[in-house]
Amino acid sequence: MKKHYCLILCLMILSCEPTDMIQTLTKRQHNSRELSLQIQKILEKAEVAGLSVQIFNNHQRVYEQAFGFADLEKGDRLTNQHGFYGASFSKAVFGYIVADLVVNGVLDLDKPLQSYVGQAFPDIPFEKDWKGYANLKGDLRYEKITARMCMNHSTGFPNWRWISKEGEFDREGKIQLLFDPGSRYSYSGEGIHLLQFVIEKITGKGLEEIAQEKVFNPLNMSMSSYLWQERFEGKFCLGHKSDGSTYPKDKEDEAGAAGSMETTPEDYAKFFEHILQLYKADDTRVELMFTPSIKIHSEKQFGPQSWIDSGRHDNIELGYGIGWGLLQSPHGIGAFKEGHSDGFQHYSIMFPEKGIGIILMSNSDRGESTFKELLELTIGDTYTPWEWEFYIPYDQE
Repeated sequence: MKKHYCLILCLMILSCEPTDMIQTLTKRQHNSRELSLQIQKILEKAEVAGLSVQIFNNHQRVYEQAFGFADLEKGDRLTNQHGFYGASFSKAVFGYIVADLVVNGVLDLDKPLQSYVGQAFPDIPFEKDWKGYANLKGDLRYEKITARMCMNHSTGFPNWRWISKEGEFDREGKIQLLFDPGSRYSYSGEGIHLLQFVIEKITGKGLEEIAQEKVFNPLNMSMSSYLWQERFEGKFCLGHKSDGSTYPKDKEDEAGAAGSMETTPEDYAKFFEHILQLYKADDTRVELMFTPSIKIHSEKQFGPQSWIDSGRHDNIELGYGIGWGLLQSPHGIGAFKEGHSDGFQHYSIMFPEKGIGIILMSNSDRGESTFKELLELTIGDTYTPWEWEFYIPYDQE
């Protein structure tokens, strides 16, 4: 199977890849065909089922290539038109929506969210009790939470209420504040969930309707949605376990800003390029997203070491803005967003002052093991904090 996989990839690359030149941050240039062959070798060594690579120069996409398989067991070739579970790429799109609402005066980033609703959060009934905030009754710190805190992950909430501070699963977990809101960074889907709830209350619209109006329709992202759509049937790739077997496809029936988005590499590249173009045009929305508002000092992004602080990443001024992670480099700001779930591992970063960026979208639990090497090879990115992200290279496992 491995030799068959390699042969198919080589034939695909040699037959359809153009010979354009791609520039890195270090001004090194790649011939795109040779670059594809180098990427293919890395994926072969790491045993990655499938990966899409999109590279941007001069604020626009200059390279797009899909490697491997949409379904390894069936031998179905992966394309950039296959639907992927976007995981936390959902948050980057939501960050843009939030910035747009702020610019248009609908939302104030620093106004306590409690002031936007008619009753205390703990008293608001939810159709599904586990989504509510009754457990916060008596802890009035929730009254201080703002939209900015939700988007820069400083609300004080855990990532999800059923995941403990140590990163262990607790089926009966209750929502709680682990620290004073605004006092430190701690990645939280719960914070995004709260802000989504408030925005839907303010606008009287669901997230999917808002996203279609502000992002998906204007950018012609016809294969993107926070909800599963019938048009996606038969056009998606499957997530793969480390051994190459597949996960069953999860089809979202409830829109979640923290991670329900279905998209294709082609569609997400349209969004990514839109952000690069807006940065070039000094758009206020991008300025909001890419202005750091919390510093990050943790050893790791998740798990027990996320509560251990150090100066390890002070040299890149690691921080967070509105829906995007941020760092500083000799090439200016780097704005990044990752996505991670069973069978799907993604990463994107742009250096907008240089107009250079990359999107990596993998349908394999082995995908992240290639990210450090791919980032350095493709665009010369040696600044992404891969250890903090826990992107352990395949040859160091």
